[in-house]
Amino acid sequence: MANTGNFPNNAEMHLIDVVESVARHYDRTFDRVSEDQIAMTIEGSWRAYSITFAWSAYDEILRMVCTFDMCPPSDRLPLLYETLNRANDKCWAGAFAMWAEQHLMIYRYGLMLGGEMSASPEQIDRMLNTAVRTCERFYPAFQLVCWGDTEPETALQIAILDAYGRA
Repeated sequence: MANTGNFPNNAEMHLIDVVESVARHYDRTFDRVSEDQIAMTIEGSWRAYSITFAWSAYDEILRMVCTFDMCPPSDRLPLLYETLNRANDKCWAGAFAMWAEQHLMIYRYGLMLGGEMSASPEQIDRMLNTAVRTCERFYPAFQLVCWGDTEPETALQIAILDAYGRA
């Protein structure tokens, strides 16, 4: 987690500047798409995840979208959607969806910040870590359902088991 002592005072910073300071802190490659949007890639154990943060001043929401490529066989889509629903039941923050036309699996989360509220570097860091950890946790289940001829419930049980030690 980020240490606030390593970051500038974010009380007066634009939210996307706070996200950028966290990205710089961890030497992440990022692209400042606009004043209100930033994109970066984080390498996980299973794959690389593209993460975008966008600030909506109108809605006062900091939206994070984490995507990864997934092009499942069309005959497995109904089972993948069932798996997504079951995975979402296990997520406390954020939710998965499939953008079939773009061949992207997404995990998204919106941080509502009303009034003059802002997000701290620790909150941004937590959002990033939660997104990657959650995608890493459920990625095997999505793979098993799409290409392993495994039923959603079984795939989720296998994917979320806690592993002890190393093979």
